[in-house]
Amino acid sequence: MAEKTFDVVALGELLIDFTENGFSCQGNPLFEANPGGAPCNVLAMLKKLGRSCAFAGKVGDDMFGQQLRSVAEEAGICVDYLVTDQDARTTLAFVKKLPNGNRDFSFFRNPGADMMLTEAEVPGEVIGGSRIFHFGTLSMTHEGVRRATRHAVGCARMGGTLVSFDPNLRPPLWESLEEAREQGQTPAEVAEVLAKVGGDAARTTVGSCVFANKPGDGSAREQAASCQKVLGGFA
Repeated sequence: MAEKTFDVVALGELLIDFTENGFSCQGNPLFEANPGGAPCNVLAMLKKLGRSCAFAGKVGDDMFGQQLRSVAEEAGICVDYLVTDQDARTTLAFVKKLPNGNRDFSFFRNPGADMMLTEAEVPGEVIGGSRIFHFGTLSMTHEGVRRATRHAVGCARMGGTLVSFDPNLRPPLWESLEEAREQGQTPAEVAEVLAKVGGDAARTTVGSCVFANKPGDGSAREQAASCQKVLGGFA
């Protein structure tokens, strides 16, 4: 068997999370522009665990797209397959922390560059030549990027690459929760990952994370730790 090029390749959204960070002298909330996007967050954690990683996705030709590319490069993530869209802007999310500890998201994605990824822009050989391919439901919200994502999964399966899936639910990005449920059903490919980390595909539903120890515990750190376990290391 040919040697795998990367430990993990992830595909999906790369965006700016504007998170509340105090108040101005006039009492207005201040928002900090943080790099975000669940798939790339997982890669950032895996790089800290010494794994080779690459990201495939799309950002806009704007200041935020440049920021995201730069931050990913600084983290040691290969961005050779990060495409720049000349028309659509980089996706933005404003995040408000609620009194109960939950977060409320407001997205600027109509369209966002991440939605514009096409099949032709998916690095199929690279995905098929990696050890793990990771993606989530945000690249399943619209038909174009959905086709690209399904193509990527097909390339992974043809290459014998382990497929992992994060059913990360963000209701405002879907036409309906029923559509989200349909697209977010645990793919059969994920069962092989779950078996290795002690999970159960039958109990994994929308809003949980296949790499978490329990539903709802789906942080990037948890997912990266479980990828590390699958790869044969200790987090």
